[in-house]
Amino acid sequence: MTQPKPKRRLAVITGASSGIGEAFAHAYAKRGIDLCLVARRLDRLEALAKILVDAHGIQAFAVQADLSKPEATEVVVQALAKHGRSCDILVNNAGYSLPQTFLGTRAQQQTDFVAVLVTSVVSLTHAVLPGMVQRGFGRIINVASMVAFSSGAAGHTLYPAAKSFIVKMTQSLSAEVADKGVLLTAICPGQTESDFAKANGTDQLVAKSGLYKQTAEEVVRIAIAANEAGKEVVVPGWPNKLAVAFMKILPDSLTAALIRPQAKKFALPDTKA
Repeated sequence: MTQPKPKRRLAVITGASSGIGEAFAHAYAKRGIDLCLVARRLDRLEALAKILVDAHGIQAFAVQADLSKPEATEVVVQALAKHGRSCDILVNNAGYSLPQTFLGTRAQQQTDFVAVLVTSVVSLTHAVLPGMVQRGFGRIINVASMVAFSSGAAGHTLYPAAKSFIVKMTQSLSAEVADKGVLLTAICPGQTESDFAKANGTDQLVAKSGLYKQTAEEVVRIAIAANEAGKEVVVPGWPNKLAVAFMKILPDSLTAALIRPQAKKFALPDTKA
């Protein structure tokens, strides 16, 4: 009697339509892993899925979901059930920033931001984690940022706080489930060549900054290797590691004095939307 062919593992990637999320999709597809691609732009997701299916012979499907909405996690869960799949790898990558000040934006913009960068990460992780634990295998990569270790500055107000939350959540959850076969990693990149700055309107400011930059592919390669090695928090690139080391060692008052003048270069004037 012929035994059924075992299914390949499946990775759920949020914010998969561009940048680091798209790079994760390519990297996992090359490893023969099936994909559930999640983002708002369905046309880009479907185009990417077709490219990866044709190139690597995997299965991939797109899920249109707005992660600022409370029902987004259920949309993803139902899509997995429809395809008869379970999540083996979760990449919480979706994110953006608001470069204006807190009072220069509407409250809804800020609460939507928290929903995407914090609430959806908690909700999606909580939805797929029981299955990972039951099967004795799971991989979760949370895309944070090196600013998680900073003192914060004017503009992008909640971004450091959101990313700091992600780092601490990753560490705490890892302590709970690492012995159950589930490995968690918070990857904390600095400036990365992607659509992130273009999306928030600061791409020209970043281009002029002369900061050390990495490609999305470099960040993803380091993230996956670190996750497989069981590393909880990783800062890719020696210049970024050095900067984070200084932020950890120096008093907050001194860190703030160094960071805040530089941060002004990447903030935009307030415009009431």
